[in-house]
Amino acid sequence: MADGFENHTLARAISDAAWTTFRELLTYKADWYGRDLVVIDRWYPSSKVCSACGHLTEKMPLNVRSWTCPCGAVHDRDVNAARNILAAGLAVSACGAGVRPQRGNLRSGQQAVKQETRRVTAGIPVL
Repeated sequence: MADGFENHTLARAISDAAWTTFRELLTYKADWYGRDLVVIDRWYPSSKVCSACGHLTEKMPLNVRSWTCPCGAVHDRDVNAARNILAAGLAVSACGAGVRPQRGNLRSGQQAVKQETRRVTAGIPVL
């Protein structure tokens, strides 16, 4: 008799395959129309980084839907994540670098230097 683990594993495999297929379709369509598909790090903490000042909140349970940064900015979790994903994608396309925050000496090499003088999020309306 199955204990449910096999079904969870199968469901996860199907989900992973679906996302892989979706990304392949996006890549194909982007190439077809002469567009660039920018992919950011899967583990980028987009909902935990303040889109105003860049402060990283270490822990944030999924039930927290809004939060206030030490800089005073009040964020809706999903809107903040969307702003950070847009900024990360623009940074990747401008600099070609990863967007994950540097932590200790886990990554070697130099961080990319941004070429623009204004913030990547400049021009994004504040809700």
